[in-house]
Amino acid sequence: MSLFSSALVASLVGYGASVAILLAAARSLGASPAETASWLLAICLAKAVGSAFLSWQSRVPVVLAWSTPGAALIAASEGIGMAEAVGAFLLAGGLIALTGAWGPLGRLIARIPDAIAAAMLAGVLLPFCLTLPGAAQSDPMLVLPMIVVFALVRLRNPAMAVLAALALGIGLAFLTGEAAALGENPGLPGLVLIWPDWSAPALIGLGLPLYLVTMASQNLPGFATLRAAGYAPPVRPALLTTGGLSALTALAGAHTTSMAAITAAICLGEDTHPDRSQRWKVGLAYGLVWLLLGLFGAFVLALLEALPPGLLAAVVALALLGPLMGAASAAFATPEQRFPALVTLVVTGAGLPVLGIGAAFWGLVAGIALYALDHWHRRSR
Repeated sequence: MSLFSSALVASLVGYGASVAILLAAARSLGASPAETASWLLAICLAKAVGSAFLSWQSRVPVVLAWSTPGAALIAASEGIGMAEAVGAFLLAGGLIALTGAWGPLGRLIARIPDAIAAAMLAGVLLPFCLTLPGAAQSDPMLVLPMIVVFALVRLRNPAMAVLAALALGIGLAFLTGEAAALGENPGLPGLVLIWPDWSAPALIGLGLPLYLVTMASQNLPGFATLRAAGYAPPVRPALLTTGGLSALTALAGAHTTSMAAITAAICLGEDTHPDRSQRWKVGLAYGLVWLLLGLFGAFVLALLEALPPGLLAAVVALALLGPLMGAASAAFATPEQRFPALVTLVVTGAGLPVLGIGAAFWGLVAGIALYALDHWHRRSR
């Protein structure tokens, strides 16, 4: 049950937090309702299959996501249609798989100091946890009971605490009338085959930036998140799998699938499974949840849109408190790495993207640069 609880909360957090960006991306490309539904179904299936396969194959809890920065990049594009975008998606997926076949990347990631990887994760999680007081202040009758239930259930069963808070919040939202009425369920979606249009402007203006943003803002922080949790990330298999799945699902209109960072953190702690050697099984539960989200995505989307914003913010914050505690402890455990780790946390937590690349990447760059400078200074004395 704890495996399924973590997988369910992580999936709902990932879905609810970024599906609006994906829908905006579809609108910017002029996608029809059928093409939008196909996009969402295909990428949910890719996350389900990829997470289950990689977790089973590597015995590491690998959790995949769709590229949220990539979706934001697509949403900001102009003058590109779906057929041209499919060509760009195929290029990005192929480049990700090609990167997986290139060995030096895995060795580079393995050399990231553990404290800096943990500090990057803490910086990613901190802003989400800081939304809890604001949510409680804006909607105390809904959020405060959730916090109380979370604290009480955690005393007896930490793995079920977030799920109990979520269930209470949904019940209270509908009982008090804060939740909007649900519309009719349109039924099961289907896949639509879209042939690519190989447009040079789209390949260069969208395909290459989509590859770079996915690698820098999603895959690298995702691998660092696994490092921060004490796992050796399966870099090459993960890139080959996500790149191959991205290329395949591109024909159904979906953009890139990538490693997860924030939602992965929910699945990597002791609350998921006390035996870390068995924690990989959360990838199987996560895959099942995303399969269901893909098939019943229209209903889930309607449910999430009906819920008050404060409820989702509170669930995210409560789910990430444990991972934040573990990441912060690991970040400052080694005295000689504390200052680089602090800088990594500050830069990442600021959340300011540069050149279209997310703050998590620049936090790693800043921390590694300071760590290298400190290491050189100690050796030169």
